Amino acid sequence: SAAARLWRRGAERLALAVPSQDSRMALRLEEMCAAPYSQAHLFEGASAEEKDSFVRQLNEIDGKLPGGGLKGYLERARGLLADAQVGKNPFAGLTPEVPLGQKLFGDSGPGSETYAEFERLGMAQLSKCAFCLVAGGMGERLGYPGIKIGITAEVTTGATFIEIYSKFILAFQVYARKATGNVSLELPLAIMTSGDTHTKTVELLESNNYFGFNRAQVTLMKQELVPALKDVQARIAAEDGHVLTKPHGHGDVHALLHHNGLPKKWLAEGRKWMLLFQDTNPLPFRCLCAVLGVSAKNGFVMNSVAVPRVPKEAIGGICTLKDESTGSSLTINVEYNQLEPLLKETPVGGDVADDSGFSPYPGNINVLVFGLEGMARGLEKTGGIVPEFVNPKWADQAKTTFKSPTRLECMMQDFPRLCGPEDRVGFSQLDRLMSFTCVKNNLVDAAMKTPPDCALSAEADIYACNARLLELAGADVQIEAPEEVCFLGITATIGARIVLQPSFGISLEQMKERVKGPVRISKGSSLVLDGDVILDGLELDGALEVSGSVVVKDKVVKNAGQPLEAIPDAELSACPPSFQIRGYRQGRGEVERLVDRKRPASVVAAGPAIYSTGAPMPYVTAPQAVYSMRSPSGVPVSSMAFPAVGGYAPASPAVAAPVVYQCPPEIFAKLASGGALTPEETAQLTGQVASGVTSPKAVEVTSAEAIAPKTSKTKSTKKKDSLKDSSRKAKGCC
Repeated sequence: SAAARLWRRGAERLALAVPSQDSRMALRLEEMCAAPYSQAHLFEGASAEEKDSFVRQLNEIDGKLPGGGLKGYLERARGLLADAQVGKNPFAGLTPEVPLGQKLFGDSGPGSETYAEFERLGMAQLSKCAFCLVAGGMGERLGYPGIKIGITAEVTTGATFIEIYSKFILAFQVYARKATGNVSLELPLAIMTSGDTHTKTVELLESNNYFGFNRAQVTLMKQELVPALKDVQARIAAEDGHVLTKPHGHGDVHALLHHNGLPKKWLAEGRKWMLLFQDTNPLPFRCLCAVLGVSAKNGFVMNSVAVPRVPKEAIGGICTLKDESTGSSLTINVEYNQLEPLLKETPVGGDVADDSGFSPYPGNINVLVFGLEGMARGLEKTGGIVPEFVNPKWADQAKTTFKSPTRLECMMQDFPRLCGPEDRVGFSQLDRLMSFTCVKNNLVDAAMKTPPDCALSAEADIYACNARLLELAGADVQIEAPEEVCFLGITATIGARIVLQPSFGISLEQMKERVKGPVRISKGSSLVLDGDVILDGLELDGALEVSGSVVVKDKVVKNAGQPLEAIPDAELSACPPSFQIRGYRQGRGEVERLVDRKRPASVVAAGPAIYSTGAPMPYVTAPQAVYSMRSPSGVPVSSMAFPAVGGYAPASPAVAAPVVYQCPPEIFAKLASGGALTPEETAQLTGQVASGVTSPKAVEVTSAEAIAPKTSKTKSTKKKDSLKDSSRKAKGCC
C-alpha cells in the first residue's frame, strides 16, 4: 500500500542515516542547544558540573541509538508527535480485509487429520529452527522481585518458565538429531534482555549451567533505553540531573538480531525458521510443529500465532489493509482501539462477529514464526529498524504538553511494514487452550480481571492444555472434570495436574505413539510423564511420576496424592516469591514413582554429549566451598559440587570434606547435565531428610514392575519398596 511504501522508504532513509560509532563526532553543548537538537532547556540554570554531566549522558545516548543517533530520534519524534496532535490515523484510506491464514481449531484443530498433517510437515522443519525469547520484563509489578522468566510456572515439578522453554528446545534438538543423523546439531537461542534484567538473566543461566544448553548456543542481546520527551517539541525530560530514559519497546528485538548478524548467520548454517516468543507463555511450544507446517506449506515470511477474538476485545486484530487506489495491501496487526474506526467504514459497520461467533480478524498474541530469508532481507533494507509510533497522554485540550513524559516505541509485530509485495504474511489460529497464557497481573488486579492472567491462572492453563493433549493422544482416555479453586481471592479451574514433559512428546503426533490402552485419571490426581514412556492401561487416583523408558501396563495407582493447599498467612511472607504471588503450594502426601533404572531417558548435556547411566554411580565431592543457595540479588543458585541439604548455606563459605555417595542414575544424569537438585533429591543422594521437610510417602518401582498389572501390595512388598528417606516435599516452599 501507499502507507507501507512510505513506512519502508522512511525506514530505509533511517538505515542510511546511521553513522558508525567511530565516525560520530562528540556533540558539544552548543550543538545540543541549537537546532536540530534544541535541548537548551536542560542547561538553563545548571552548574558547570551539571552541564558537563548532561553532555556526557547525551553523547552516550547518541552513540547507542540506531537510525541517525539522537538527531534522528528527535526528528522522528517531532514528526510523530505532530501527527498525534492532529489525530492523524496511520491507516486512513485503507480498507480492512480478512487476511490469509490457517485455522487450527474446531474441525481443523488438534485431533483432526488437517492438524496432524501440519504437525508432520512441521516436525520435518525442526532441524532448521532457531529461537528468540523476548525477556526484558521484571516481575515487580506482579509482586515478584526477580525476572519474569525465573517465576515458577507450575508447582507440581517446580519448573520455572525458562526451564520449560529450555526443555522444549532441547527436546526439539533431540528429535532433530535423530531425524537428521547429525548428533552434533544444535538449535540456537537468542535472548533479548533489558538494563533491568540483563545481569539477573546471566546469573540465572550461569547458576543453572545454561539449563543444558551449550553456552555457544545462547546469544544474549541487551536492549538500550531511549530518551523520554516532555512536550511536542521533543524536549528531553530530566530528573535530578539525569536524562530520563524509557524502554523503546519489544520491536528492538529486530534491530538487535540484525546488529548481532544472527539472521544471516543462521541462514548460512542452513536454518529456515525462527520462533519469537515472550517470557511467561509456554503453550505455543505445544503447537509449534503445526505452526511450522503452516509456514512451510504457505511460504510465510511472518506467521502470527493467533487466537479466536471476541469483537471489541482489548487485543489487536490481524488484518489485510488494502489500498484501493493501487491494489497493494499490507497484512499487519491493528490495535483494537484503531480497528473499530476502520471497520465502521466497511459494510459490516464495525467490529462484529461472523457466523462463528468470533471476529473474522484473528487475535494477536505476539508469538511469531519468521522465515529467515525474508526476515534477513527486510532487516537489511532498514538496518533492523521497525517504524515507530508515539502514544502521549495529553495534559491539555490543545495537546501541547503531556501528563507524564512519553517516548517513541516500536513493536515486534510491525515487521510486515518492512516487507515487500513478494513477501507472504499470514496467521495460524488456535484455541487459547493450545496457544496462550501469561502472567502479567498482580493479585489485586487479577481479582478484578477475566481471565486473571496471574500465576494461578497460567498454571491452570498449563495443566488444562496437557490434559487435553493426553485425551487426544489416546483412543480411550478419560480425565475427570476439573473444579474451581480459590487462593488469595483468585479463582481458577484446576483438575488433574498433568505435566507432559517435552521428552514425552514434542507434538500430538508423537504422543499418539505413546498412549495405547485405557487411561482413567481423577480430578485430584497429579501425573508427570518424562521420557519415552508408554501408557498402556492406567487407573490413577493419587500422585504418579514416570520417568525414563517405562511401559506402564494395566497399572492401578491409588494413594493420598499431593493436592494443592493454601499457605497459612503466618508462613506466606517466608516463602519464596513464586509462592507469595500464588498463596498455595503442593501438599505433602504420597507419590509413586516409576523409574527405569536400566535404561533411563537420555539427558542432553552442553554440546552434543549424551549421558545415560545404569546402576547407581559413585559421586565424589572434593573439598571446596559450599555455595550459597541464594545470590545477593535473590536468584537461586545451586552447587553441582556439593549439594547443600535444606535451608541456606552460611554467608561465608564453609569447607566441606570429601564425601562419596551412591548416586541413583536419574540423579547422576541430572548432575551430569548441569541440573540443580531439589532438596528432596539431595536428601535421597545423601541419605538424609531435607531440613524442615515432612516427607510424603514415596514408592519407587522399576520398569519391569511397571509392566505387570498391579492393584495392591502385600505388607512385605510395601515395606521393601518404601523409600522413606528418598521422598520429597512440594517444591520450593516452607
